Amino acid sequence: QVQLVESGGGSVQAGGSLRLSCAASGRTFSSYAMGWFRQAPGKEREFVAAVSWSGGSTYYADSVKGRFTISRDNDKNTVYLQMNSLKSEDTAVYYCAADAFSSAWPYEFDSWGQGTQVTVSS
Repeated sequence: QVQLVESGGGSVQAGGSLRLSCAASGRTFSSYAMGWFRQAPGKEREFVAAVSWSGGSTYYADSVKGRFTISRDNDKNTVYLQMNSLKSEDTAVYYCAADAFSSAWPYEFDSWGQGTQVTVSS
């Protein structure tokens, strides 16, 4: 399994921006599809965004389309989530995830980070 460590969470006012990072261990990061999920208090974990191994394909939940952008840097073993126009309903713990086996969407993520808190105040 790949080890994943998220960073970049914090508190921001509505309308603001944050960029989350997820650093991955292992020499085969460039072969993994990567994703971001989130879990708000009292709710189930939900999909936010995903990116193919090459970065050429991206997928988003409807709730974040046009506001969030997922990207990756395979030279740095890192995946990013740029979050703009944040809303109070974006408040959640955000998790990074990796799929080492799927070659195409939909992905099945099997490695998870520990999460980073994002709090958006209105």
